Amino acid sequence: MTSKQYAEIVKRNSPKSRTAPNCLRAFLFGGGICAVGQLILELYRLWGWDDESSKTLTSVTLIFIGALLTALGVYDKIARKAGAGTLVPITGFANAMSAAAIEFKTEGFITGVGTKMFVIAGPVLVCGISASVLYGIILWTLHLFGITLF
Repeated sequence: MTSKQYAEIVKRNSPKSRTAPNCLRAFLFGGGICAVGQLILELYRLWGWDDESSKTLTSVTLIFIGALLTALGVYDKIARKAGAGTLVPITGFANAMSAAAIEFKTEGFITGVGTKMFVIAGPVLVCGISASVLYGIILWTLHLFGITLF
């Protein structure tokens, strides 16, 4: 069998790409999560909270909802349908941390929940913090030479 024949067999037996429907579904679910976030923000403003407090409370509320839905087993069911739409940063991050913590709760609070909840989130935190330090050093160095970017 030649490599061309093999490639043809693989092509024939591989599932068809569903990129367009998957992207649309992710866009709609992700947009829905963002719309819920905007609704929560507007409710906090309506209830008399100042703008800064409303934004903070909205973030906390979305994190709580993401963790609660994960604990109830609902977030994963939504993610199966929504795909990448559930990776909206704040709720996706809450899901990643709480899912790992819930999975390892039988190992105890310290060695299970305390250590395992950062298995997924840890690299994100390390990369984010490292990148912000690096960018800060670059901007500070440029500022020393009189170059301003912003």
